[in-house]
Amino acid sequence: MERERLSQSDAVTVAAVETGLPALVAACVLLERFHRMLRTRDVDALGPWLADAGGSLLASFGRGIATDLAAAKVALIKPWSNGQTEGQITKLKPVKRQGYGHAGIDLLRARLVVAP
Repeated sequence: MERERLSQSDAVTVAAVETGLPALVAACVLLERFHRMLRTRDVDALGPWLADAGGSLLASFGRGIATDLAAAKVALIKPWSNGQTEGQITKLKPVKRQGYGHAGIDLLRARLVVAP
């Protein structure tokens, strides 16, 4: 956290929260480590991070990653992204929800597919 940018009252609030909730501070540190691991694509840091996350507020998140550890390692190694696909799905879902219960696949196709 960039404490030098906080106002005095915000710094006091952050200090009070950190004093009262040490588990939250540990989770923040783990989250920062996770972000650093993703940015640097450090596969070797994944194992120790999962071990440290096991007893923290991020335990459930860590277990989710550990269930498909091979995929998580590949995601750190490969430069590919499914961002474009997710963006298209995000656009499709509201259109699909608008027609829920009122129309079938024919109307959905007509709204999404542009005629040549």
